[in-house]
Amino acid sequence: MKKILEKLFYQQYLTESDAKKVLGEISEGKYNPYEISSFLTVFKMRNITVDELRGFRNCLLERCISIDLEEFDAVDLCGTGGDGKDTFNVSTLASFVVAGAGYKVAKHGNYGVSSTCGSSNVMEYLGYEFTNDSATLKKQIDKSGICFLHAPLFHPAMKEVAPIRKNIGVPTFFNMLGPMVNPSFPKKQLVGVFSLQLQRYYKYIYEQENVSYRIVHSLDGYDEISLTGPAKIISPGKEIMLNPRDIYDKIITPAELKGGKNIKSSAELFIQILEGNGTEAQNAVVVANAAMAIQCYHQDQDFSIALQIAEESLKSKAALQTFKTLLSL
Repeated sequence: MKKILEKLFYQQYLTESDAKKVLGEISEGKYNPYEISSFLTVFKMRNITVDELRGFRNCLLERCISIDLEEFDAVDLCGTGGDGKDTFNVSTLASFVVAGAGYKVAKHGNYGVSSTCGSSNVMEYLGYEFTNDSATLKKQIDKSGICFLHAPLFHPAMKEVAPIRKNIGVPTFFNMLGPMVNPSFPKKQLVGVFSLQLQRYYKYIYEQENVSYRIVHSLDGYDEISLTGPAKIISPGKEIMLNPRDIYDKIITPAELKGGKNIKSSAELFIQILEGNGTEAQNAVVVANAAMAIQCYHQDQDFSIALQIAEESLKSKAALQTFKTLLSL
């Protein structure tokens, strides 16, 4: 590790194979927490490269406990986190809206590291039991339309790093990796990223794969469609700027998107929105992100149609029923 760190401290970069190798060695427990902390910190001091990101990703995917959900043609809705906005659980709520609309969802998630309440925190608090049992997850996605893939159960390679990430308490390159390492290898993905640069990196990687994707970044820093300002959307062969007024008749303020102050209040807000008691702003943001995920199934569909489908799922409480069914299973 000493040689790697010296190389990085001199502003040199890792090749894809070197990045893959060093993360593999970290996962095997070959380095102590201080060395790992130093390694993670480097990528807060300088930008990661596409080769480094791809190498880290390949390491995790090769070592993951994979699950075959190909028969369900599922979509994943996952943000990188790390935007520092501390919003409510938009992508998780949008996942239930998509499932309520009749599409299959394989939601990849984890505990919050740099935020108050990650998707796994809220799901666990509300009674969902994490599992990596293939038969159980297939039954859940078949009967309810959605299953939840709790990252630590599928990525043993992250075991050595998890407590260090938690103690550091700031986003690391693992935030960048989260959406790209879904263990079911979905062919449809809505990904939210916290910067234009990372959005471009995702494009470079995804355009070489057989994935129907939407990579989303709101220009004021959100890793989702926030409706607080314009959002850039990258999809196969296309880049557009989404104006919030094309979706909602008001510009939403950051205060309207704040999440709970703790896991309990975050979970209560989550249920409140699913039950149809969210604010207009909260509903609009959830619906917008769900609609963007639905478009992963319909590349040429007008966005207004996807919005109508998503809105109906939330208003009719189909999304709520999906959530209830999942818990019952």
